[in-house]
Amino acid sequence: MTPEMSAVRLHETGGPQSLRIDRTLVPEPGEGEVVVRLRAASLNHRDVFITQGLYPNIRMPVTLGSDGAGEIVALNGDSLGLRTGEEIVIDPMLGWGNDPSVWDSKSSLLGMPRDGTFAQYVAVPAANVYRKPELLSMEEAAAIPLAGLTAYRAIFTRGALARGETVLITGVGGGVQTFVLLFAKHAGARAIVTSSSDEKLERATALGADLTINYKTVPDWEKRLRSEGPIDLVVDSSGGETLRKALDAVRPGGRIVVYGGTNGDATIKMFPLFWKHVSILGTSMGSPQDFAAMLELFRSNLRPVVDRVFSLRDAVAAMQRLANADQFGKVVLRID
Repeated sequence: MTPEMSAVRLHETGGPQSLRIDRTLVPEPGEGEVVVRLRAASLNHRDVFITQGLYPNIRMPVTLGSDGAGEIVALNGDSLGLRTGEEIVIDPMLGWGNDPSVWDSKSSLLGMPRDGTFAQYVAVPAANVYRKPELLSMEEAAAIPLAGLTAYRAIFTRGALARGETVLITGVGGGVQTFVLLFAKHAGARAIVTSSSDEKLERATALGADLTINYKTVPDWEKRLRSEGPIDLVVDSSGGETLRKALDAVRPGGRIVVYGGTNGDATIKMFPLFWKHVSILGTSMGSPQDFAAMLELFRSNLRPVVDRVFSLRDAVAAMQRLANADQFGKVVLRID
């Protein structure tokens, strides 16, 4: 008889309250796959959007969750040198493809449409499993994958940030932008961050931010930045008015990397775009090469920022915290 497990599953859209804990079968590994006994998982805004019906091609019922860490308990076929009992972290990007510069149109993310990590067990391709950095707890390791991958590709692969440059990080506090701040300081860059929350700005300062600006109390922040020295790189997930202002703030020859559009479409002035020779670069998630390089940063003394840890049975409360944008860093589920 196939054993059962607990999983947080979505049967209908309507927001985080639509999630429920089900008893479902422990997955079997397909060819070239491993089964992981998950010890922790973390939430992303993608999970919230799916519960709200704001994501394409939603399939239900589905176990949400892209990020997870745990131990391998079963293998099938080519295990790529992995063994049962190994502590691992999962790369959630499935089927990136052969071109490191852009993902394959058939690629997808763990947690939709394929069942994800808000469960006691998950089956994933062996190629998506990496040994957990030894110095990290399971909760810390689970906080890294999707947000860390997105941040790494944005700031290094696409943004080409170099030591001594200045990066503007708009809307700090969420998972990705918190990783961008960590990576920027680790790389020896100067970091300027914005937020509408003074509390989040204080926490960013504690993480090494060199300058903080509350964009609600300083609505013309792009003008203030003109006196703060050249902005070499902007990393933005807002779009809208924020992107327009970023175009004013960045230096001639500078770069703007965009990985989201929470404030909607942007109407930008064309003159500063072409006159300043600005590069606007789109990005999302990252390649296996990005994931491996990103994970190496955490094999020293770098630590992700964990906002709060919830139990699996409190997944609705965890998701609501994320939906309310109350977090600073990553919201994590501990899986018993």
